[in-house]
Amino acid sequence: MPNTSVSQDVCWYLSGYADGEGSFCVSFSPRSKLRTKLEVRPSFSVSQNVDHSEVLRLFQKTLDCGSIRPDRSDKTLKFEVRSLAEINSKVIPFFERYPLKSSKHKDFLLFSNICRKIAGKQNIKEIIDLAVMMNTSGMRKYDKQKLLSILR
Repeated sequence: MPNTSVSQDVCWYLSGYADGEGSFCVSFSPRSKLRTKLEVRPSFSVSQNVDHSEVLRLFQKTLDCGSIRPDRSDKTLKFEVRSLAEINSKVIPFFERYPLKSSKHKDFLLFSNICRKIAGKQNIKEIIDLAVMMNTSGMRKYDKQKLLSILR
């Protein structure tokens, strides 16, 4: 849950900010040494220009997790949470308490379902099915058929 010293106004502000600028993502990487042959990597991130980076520090303080790093692709800073344990124990409960208001809420619901399935070591095919329904306007390195073929 969020840092208890942070006001509800700040929490609602961050939820709205994430609604516009945040990203819930589940990526896959082939890994021949894994039993499933695929590594599943969930993440939550928010990017911001360096001169307005105080909001990223506010996310980090409020969620009490994550890191801030330079994003070389667009010369911004990125607040990112990649730890499954922290996503499940801090990020998901935060956005359940302070829900997103846009269509991004649907991606969040899929994301939270996927993260719980990963933690429960559930069927990777189910995880792939859910992940391909997320962020449908974005680009994917691997489509569903490619991911399923890697599993074989």
